[in-house]
Amino acid sequence: MTEKLAILWPEIFLFIATCLVMITGQWPSRAIRAFTPWICAVALFAAFGAAMSSPGSGSAHGGMFPEIVPYAKMLIAAVGMLILLLLSGTVDRELEAEVDAGKPFSSIRSNRGEFYAFFMFSLTGLMLTASADDLIWLFLALELTSLPTYIMVAISTERKKSLEAAVKYFFLGALGAAIFLYGFALIYGATGSTNLSEIATVFATQTANGGISSLGMIGLLIAIIGIAFKIAAVPMHFYTPDVYQGAASPVAAMLAFVPKTAGFLALMFILGTVGWNDGTAGGGHLPVAIEATLWIMAALTMTVGNILALLQTSVKRILAYSSIAHSGYMLVGLIAGPGIIGGPFYQNGLAAVLFYLLTYGIMTVGVFAVLASLEHRNGDEADDMDDIRGLCKSHPVLGWTLVICTLSMLGFPPLLGFLGKVGLFTSGIAAGQYALIVILGINSAIAACYYLRLVAAAYIDDKGKVSSPVYASPFATRKIAGVVSAFFVLFLLVFAQPMINGAYNASKYVPAVAGEVEHNDHTDRHTQSSPAKADEDVALTHKALID
Repeated sequence: MTEKLAILWPEIFLFIATCLVMITGQWPSRAIRAFTPWICAVALFAAFGAAMSSPGSGSAHGGMFPEIVPYAKMLIAAVGMLILLLLSGTVDRELEAEVDAGKPFSSIRSNRGEFYAFFMFSLTGLMLTASADDLIWLFLALELTSLPTYIMVAISTERKKSLEAAVKYFFLGALGAAIFLYGFALIYGATGSTNLSEIATVFATQTANGGISSLGMIGLLIAIIGIAFKIAAVPMHFYTPDVYQGAASPVAAMLAFVPKTAGFLALMFILGTVGWNDGTAGGGHLPVAIEATLWIMAALTMTVGNILALLQTSVKRILAYSSIAHSGYMLVGLIAGPGIIGGPFYQNGLAAVLFYLLTYGIMTVGVFAVLASLEHRNGDEADDMDDIRGLCKSHPVLGWTLVICTLSMLGFPPLLGFLGKVGLFTSGIAAGQYALIVILGINSAIAACYYLRLVAAAYIDDKGKVSSPVYASPFATRKIAGVVSAFFVLFLLVFAQPMINGAYNASKYVPAVAGEVEHNDHTDRHTQSSPAKADEDVALTHKALID
């Protein structure tokens, strides 16, 4: 318990801040209400410091990834700070304007406290996902990550499209949760445990005795498909463009990073229970059925995302399909696995995924920050391609921020996104996934078409042709978030080695060893000693589930 508490201090800081902002957000004093984001900022800084000084994860996720917790939580806190800068003015804008005009403050109409509380709850769930060592814990952490975002989408604007987007997001999110929870139930039925370490040991024993049981394999596949909703991967990607377009740009930026990071962490832990063989001679492979599922999912996700992005005129929808495509890129790293144990970074797909999550978070916040910093006379945020035409001339800081971050998302050297994408390419090649790497290369070329459209619109096109001009938002922190993101994209490459080393250490994978399993106190100690015994247990479990 003491060891567990030592790695949970970041979550504790965030939870304390959550309780405080629910109070300050409803306070009658304008000065105290305005202090609400600062409470979140202090908590995120404290969480970052606690994660930096945190020991290894110990028994978290069964000890399969003993060093991942500090890196993952520092990553979450760092990108969370950038997103926090974007959130100013997202809710209660009209209410605060009325208060400034002399009307009394109405707490029942205020959403500030709930909005920032939900933001902190979602980040807390994401950090808890990084600490998960049990299927039940993992499920609850994933839902704590997602449930607040449904409400944040609904209240992010006062227009009906936000409510429509939230309803779509909620029902499809419930479907995704039901699917991966059913997969977790089948995994429990096949192994007799919800503990990831014990599940890994049972699967290792079954593999040594002829292969993972059918029930366990079906459970793993269903869990992977369900978690695909979190990362917006095919076939669970349909909600993404409508939700991104319906939500306010700051909330869309949050959706692009937070659920995706939770999903990839969860997939790493689930795949870690079956392992990438023994990590020798090329890094090994996942079980055939799982690798084939992920292979098809990766190929379709990046292809569907990039091709449909070509057809869009809404910048938010372009970024939504781009987000889908980036999930396909990162799935290549999951398929490649940890590579040869102790091998170099460029052969380690898991390290490439962890580093790419950081680069993607910074890049996407920068682009959404530009959209959030521009609005029409009626208060609508910039979204159409016409809204960014000639931006480098009319709003040079925002225009160049958009150009830099967009080129980085393309993977244009020497920007930060290029370094992130190189790791995915080299790890896939080292794992022998040549066909998938060809598909990745072709999709990167397709992506250049719509990314360069955004760059051309901002840098080359004539602003005078636009019939409905946009104006700078009055919230300076949004522009600051974009500038900081662009700065990191430009200059973080120079200091990237410590981050690469951190991602490499965080990706250290300790495969399970076949043997006896120590279950919880209410279950007996047993050993999956033979294929016959495994088949008997599977049959009994299957019968129990049917009954």
